[in-house]
Amino acid sequence: MTRTILAIGAHYDDCPFGIPGTLLRAVQKHQRVVILSLIGDYTNWPPVKGREQGLLELSKQLAAERGIEMRFLGYKSLGFEPTLETKRAVAEVVAEVKPDTAFMLWPRDRHPDHEAASAICHAALYQPARLLGRDDVKSPSKVFWYDNGPGHTIGFEPDTFVDVTAEWPAASEWLGRLMAYVRKEDYDPAKADAAMETKSVLSRYRGLTCGARYAEAFKSVKPVVNAEF
Repeated sequence: MTRTILAIGAHYDDCPFGIPGTLLRAVQKHQRVVILSLIGDYTNWPPVKGREQGLLELSKQLAAERGIEMRFLGYKSLGFEPTLETKRAVAEVVAEVKPDTAFMLWPRDRHPDHEAASAICHAALYQPARLLGRDDVKSPSKVFWYDNGPGHTIGFEPDTFVDVTAEWPAASEWLGRLMAYVRKEDYDPAKADAAMETKSVLSRYRGLTCGARYAEAFKSVKPVVNAEF
């Protein structure tokens, strides 16, 4: 049976920055991969003012080119909190996608959008049946937290590592194309912006931790015996 992965972030770039190699690796294993971003309205974000729809379309396009489905909810930055409404909105996606494995942002973060998204996802992934009043909805068997880089994440101590060396060139290009759009520039693989440089350093550091050239790190919400993705 085809396994399904659901990766959830607050912003369009949380998963392409945080766990792109892991998601691409899953695609290579013929798993279904779905990304959900809670923020789908960027009208209050100055870098893409007037180009908000283009950001959504490019995000979906780049994901689709890599065999990944990307979805957006309708919230704005700082326009959502862990309420019954938001938890149910994410739980509806959990019910539809039926993930075997899920990823969500680490709960301690310098960005309030990340902290709110983590709390919402924690409830939606672990109690979707109660939130929706549907006993047929199941929680994923494995759920992991991921970090979003040293500029955001606080106190993250991973217990699971994924070697993404083979996927690194494609992961780097994915992030680079998104960042180029935000900067209103053509993508140049020889020109790494701050986000790409940060991701490169972080992935090398995670790789040194586990003996790989590039790696991504996670912390299981519950203890697991085998963290195969």
